[in-house]
Amino acid sequence: MSKVVRTILAGLPLVIVPAVAAEPAPNTGIASVVGSIGTALFLFALAAALASILVFRRSATALARMAVRRLGEFRIRRALARDSEAVLHDFVLPGAYGGLISIDHAAMTASGILCIQSKHYNGVVSGDRDEPQWTHVDGSSRRRFLNPLIQNEGRSRALKKVVPDVPVTNLVVFTGKVEFPSAPPANVIHVGELESYIAKCAKCVSGPNRIEDRDTAWLSLEAAALTDEATRKDLAAQLGFG
Repeated sequence: MSKVVRTILAGLPLVIVPAVAAEPAPNTGIASVVGSIGTALFLFALAAALASILVFRRSATALARMAVRRLGEFRIRRALARDSEAVLHDFVLPGAYGGLISIDHAAMTASGILCIQSKHYNGVVSGDRDEPQWTHVDGSSRRRFLNPLIQNEGRSRALKKVVPDVPVTNLVVFTGKVEFPSAPPANVIHVGELESYIAKCAKCVSGPNRIEDRDTAWLSLEAAALTDEATRKDLAAQLGFG
């Protein structure tokens, strides 16, 4: 073997080995792509799971509120059916100052008519009689809502306009597992107190509190109460415009 050939062969390892070492492994690029896809899928699945949890929690909260409302309405209606001479639920009257107004419940008692607004809450409710807004706290949720006594005063006046000779009482009834950090204002009660409240009304029937013709007064209210679908659509349009 000539000296030139030996020199070439001796030099081969010096040329080939670095070249081979410098080349990337044939599967490195594929593994990188697969890894990227796997990370993306994982992040997508995680985002989908979190979104599902949020949707589930919102749905569960909405269902819980609906259950509290329905149970609360049932308890109010049951108490009124036991202790009131006549009752109307969920009807519309012309407002005392124009427009339409919705009344949750009206009940005839021995001393007059109760104009009842129902509120269905769990948690803590606080507010004074003359405070424009009250506060409701339920767990981490905190929100303000219109003072129900002020809100129901307009409804009471609309009802009073129909039966001017009958005393009308503005009464707010809370349902659910609601707590008041201090004594609530007068005429704000829990549904568990409704029957005893009506019983007290029955004891106040002497002198000027006596109603001479309750039947006629109640017939007047029944005739004025609106429950048809067209009126409800008009009310919804009024509320939406407002």
